[in-house]
Amino acid sequence: MNANLLILDRDGVINADSPDHIKSESEWKALPGSLGAISRANRAGYRVVILSNQSALGRGFMTIEDLNAIHQKLVLHLSQFGGNIEAFFFCPHKPDDNCTCRKPGTGLYRELAHRLGANVSGVPSIGDKLSDIEAAQAAGARPVLVRTGNGRDLEKSGKLPAGVPVHDDLRAAVEALLTESGARPGSDPAQY
Repeated sequence: MNANLLILDRDGVINADSPDHIKSESEWKALPGSLGAISRANRAGYRVVILSNQSALGRGFMTIEDLNAIHQKLVLHLSQFGGNIEAFFFCPHKPDDNCTCRKPGTGLYRELAHRLGANVSGVPSIGDKLSDIEAAQAAGARPVLVRTGNGRDLEKSGKLPAGVPVHDDLRAAVEALLTESGARPGSDPAQY
């Protein structure tokens, strides 16, 4: 188990999601408490990595430059909390492209393991969609659902696999993770 790695989905977990996709930095808005939660995980020794489906690229709704600008904004805002994202992995394909990297496929997990030399077995992987949960399970990671984004609807749908922990948001999920791992969870209001 790679206890110091934490995998996050982006849209619906860190920032507000949209049925029309997040296509520009102006559309990117952090969810309350999410940036502080990432910073808290970093301070507890976790390396945070983002794995995200970004079909807006394949659909032509945005360019790679637009995606980079979104990620630069995320990194900039996160740095104000003292947090860091070690790496971004994304699938640019449309759902019908039948690629292996689009979640619920495990290609992003394999790419992460290869590039970072990390074992994803048992690593917490926080998402808000069934595809996030299924990809984490298939890759051997430990899925966690948050109720932000699409999470509340998934929880109510009855399609959530048994045994997957559910938390209100990223802040609550990170606090539970830190409590479980023996880190002192405590609240640091300046970080939230």
